[in-house]
Amino acid sequence: MAAGEPQADCLFCKILAGDVPATIVHETKDVVAFRDINPQAPTHILVIPRAHYANAGELGAEAPELAGALLAEAAVIATAEDIADSGYRIVFNTGAGAGQTVFHVHAHLLGGRGLSWPPG
Repeated sequence: MAAGEPQADCLFCKILAGDVPATIVHETKDVVAFRDINPQAPTHILVIPRAHYANAGELGAEAPELAGALLAEAAVIATAEDIADSGYRIVFNTGAGAGQTVFHVHAHLLGGRGLSWPPG
């Protein structure tokens, strides 16, 4: 299948199709955000493009304007979740060795507690 096209075996494509439930907190024509089912911070939201790209590198190379829209919406969500002023982290895990388990690019928006550096 071509990049950008829904994948039948992708959990996030199934969420987008309404086949798997999720707690949606924000939607635009290009981006959907929902609460992580295994939160690592008081605010832990996954921000994904509606189009399927396997990882951040693929998204940036093939749809840089969509990558920008995803980051812009993450900032909007951070404000709505009241973590913008205290600070938040946006994380893209790219590849299994970095902890990516769903191969539909997604940003983890984390906040609501102190976040140490370097991350674990």
